[in-house]
This record gives sequence, structure tokens and C-alpha cells, in this order.
Amino acid sequence: MKKLSTIGIDLAKNIFQLHGADDKGNTLFRKRLARRKVIPFLVNLEPCLIGIEACGGSNYWAREIKKLGHDVKIIAPQFVKPYVKNDKTDENDAEAICEAVTRPNMRFVPHKKVEQQDMQNIHRIRERLIKTRTALINEARGLLYEYGIIIPTGRYNFKKEFPLIIADPDNELTMMSREIFQNLLSEYIALEERVIFYEQKIKFIHKNHPEAKRLTSIPGVGLLGATAILASVNDPHVFKNGREFAAWLGLVPRQHSSGGKQKNLGISKRGDIYLRKLLIHGARASLRWIDRAEEGKRKTWLINLSERKGKNLAAVALANKNARVIWALLVKQENYANVA
Repeated sequence: MKKLSTIGIDLAKNIFQLHGADDKGNTLFRKRLARRKVIPFLVNLEPCLIGIEACGGSNYWAREIKKLGHDVKIIAPQFVKPYVKNDKTDENDAEAICEAVTRPNMRFVPHKKVEQQDMQNIHRIRERLIKTRTALINEARGLLYEYGIIIPTGRYNFKKEFPLIIADPDNELTMMSREIFQNLLSEYIALEERVIFYEQKIKFIHKNHPEAKRLTSIPGVGLLGATAILASVNDPHVFKNGREFAAWLGLVPRQHSSGGKQKNLGISKRGDIYLRKLLIHGARASLRWIDRAEEGKRKTWLINLSERKGKNLAAVALANKNARVIWALLVKQENYANVA
């Protein structure tokens, strides 16, 4: 039997499809294995290159398979699709993964540690709670509008005026409507408490993580941005430079170039939407307090850019610059003052 070189695994909940090939790409085996039989099968093989598709559970399987001595690579689904032959089946998907993982210029998804997944969970749950809280506020404002009662936009206005409206005996609210709105108020208070709980968790992580403290020294990068980046980036050395890191976040222009003509469009918006949002919002806050928070050449550059291109484009440009600085801080293990 020829020596096994590469395995492509199509992950699933219960039944996994495996495709093995030698160093020339010749098929050696195709197997369908139950979940519990995957590790016992791989533990008996010589160390080889194993490719899996990025999906739910891919980080777990990457960690477990790596313990067996294999080299594990995670590939984004859009990079596997061009290698799928004919119809989409589990066998074809496993074969496509096996072929894609051997490409010398293939881009891979970094593995996440368990601690990173914990941080990511906190951010995701907090983000969902905030969306739920915003939906509740908008629903309450819309229902009150039917009674001729207006609450100005903004969470703080809602938090201040909503209890007063419920308690006001002079408005047109009935006993039933007051009971309903009181229930909405209780739900809002519970959501507030849960958001505060997860924000305290984020503060605790920042306080005890030296890398997070280093990142928050960058103007425009706060607690959320620093901890979210650390939750997503395991090894900054997988990026060649800061520009590649910014491109991974979707903060560089899309190109539509042909025939020697270069044409740049808007930002690509690839990568993690949540990280990009945090960096851009942080850049907006930094621009708002530019007279106090910024200084030197950076301040002059931002003022001139805002005047020429507007604040929105300046905010994206600053987010791009901050992403490059973040990469430099993570790689060089230096402070912001030494890199800027």
C-alpha cells in the first residue's frame, strides 16, 4: 500500500466521511465513520496532513486530532467549493478538502484555544442580548406611540422616561396596558443586568490579560475590541504583515482591475463582521475626541483626511491603521508608544 500523505475529513454531527490520498494525490481509501470511531481510526495512522472545513466543532476536532500527532489545517468553505467535482455529496466534499489542503497557496483558518472560545462566547452572548434589548426598546416605543405617547430615541431616554410613563395616572394607558408595559420594563431590567454581567466578565479578562492591556493603549481600541481580537487571533505570525491582517478583517479596498488598469472600490468587508464593527466604532470615537486623544503626526493626518474625505472614510482609514498597529503590537510584543 502506498504511503498515506493527506486525509480530508467532512465533519458532521454523527457520520464523518474520510478521504485518504498519497503524496501524488492518488486515492487510497474512502471511509464513512461514526463519530465515536474517528479518533480510534486516526490514532493508528502515521502522522500526516489532515484537512477539515471550518464549521461548528472544527476547532474542537482540530485540537483533538492534533493531540494524535497529525498536522491539522482548517479551510474556509468558500476555498473548498472550487475543488468539489460533480454533485455535492459527503464523498465529494471529503475529496475536495483533501485536495484543497495540499495547495501551496491555500489560506487556512487559525485554530482557536479553549480560552479563546470562552472569550468569544462572552462577546457573542453579549451582542445577542444587546440586539434583544434594542428590539424591546423599539417595540415599547412603537406600542406607546399608539397611545399618543412619545419617547425620544436612545436607551438612556427610554430608561429614564418609561417608568415615569407607566406610573403617570394622567395619560391614556389602561390598567391592562400598564400591566403589559410593566412586564416589558421588568424584561428590560433583566436584560440590563445580564448585559452588565457579561461586561464585567470582559473587564475581568482585560484586567488579567497583559496583551489586552497593551492593545487598549491604542487610541480607538477599547475593552471590547481588544478582548474580541484576542479571542479571534491565536497566532499573529500567520499574517505576513499588518496589511494582510487588515485585509483579513475586510478593511482594505476591493479591487476590480484588468488590462493593467487599477480600480479600487469600497472596503471588501470580508472576515469577521463583529471585529470590523468594533474597530470602526472605536475609530469614530477617536475622531470625535481628536483634539484631546490624539497628538503629533497622527492628529494632523486625521484632521486633514477628515476635511478632504469626510469623517466616515476617515474612520475606516483609522480602523485600518489601528489594525496594522494591533498586528505589530502582537508580533513584536511592544507597547504602543514604541510602535506608533
